[in-house]
Amino acid sequence: MITLHALKYSRATRVLWLLDDLGQPCNRIDYDRTEEFRAPPDLSKVHPLGKSPVIVDDGDMIAESATILRYLAAKFDDDTHTPPKGTADYWHHEALFDYVEASFAEVALQAIMPAFQGKPVPDQAKAALDKHLNYITQAIGDGPLLFGEKAMLADIQMSYIIALLARLNLLNDHPRIAAYWDALQQQPGYIAATRSAGPMAPPAE
Repeated sequence: MITLHALKYSRATRVLWLLDDLGQPCNRIDYDRTEEFRAPPDLSKVHPLGKSPVIVDDGDMIAESATILRYLAAKFDDDTHTPPKGTADYWHHEALFDYVEASFAEVALQAIMPAFQGKPVPDQAKAALDKHLNYITQAIGDGPLLFGEKAMLADIQMSYIIALLARLNLLNDHPRIAAYWDALQQQPGYIAATRSAGPMAPPAE
């Protein structure tokens, strides 16, 4: 059985979501965040950089949520979480899937971090975030998700950053993204993962 090392309020929920969609159990080892909202030292015993999520399968350790999602889809011969291979939609999906952590996350965090600390979001950070949220709005198209009614890997990957933005009221000027977040929360895998491990984003104090 796959072992998942899961930090609270983290990208690990993405992995739980896909595992639930695939009907696959896991041995989940949970880690609480420190008072500074950082990963605890124990995670450094699992991965040299203290990463989460990390899975261990047949003795092999795999980190980075995008890699883990692709690994699980391949391991269980899943073709229901991407558009048909070789199509334009497939390559559009792959670009969006990689875009989340390669481009979007860094920009989003420039707004998330000050907002999380109760500070105003700098104008430059807000403008950069708005540009990316407008891009995602275009990608959603007719919706409700990126490729219709069913969550793809790109939707699962997108969910964590969107959850943080929603928690901090940073989607107020982007109703289509807010509606997208509502649709993500209605997906069975999301519901199962968050019931089991708690919400993606920390609750408001």
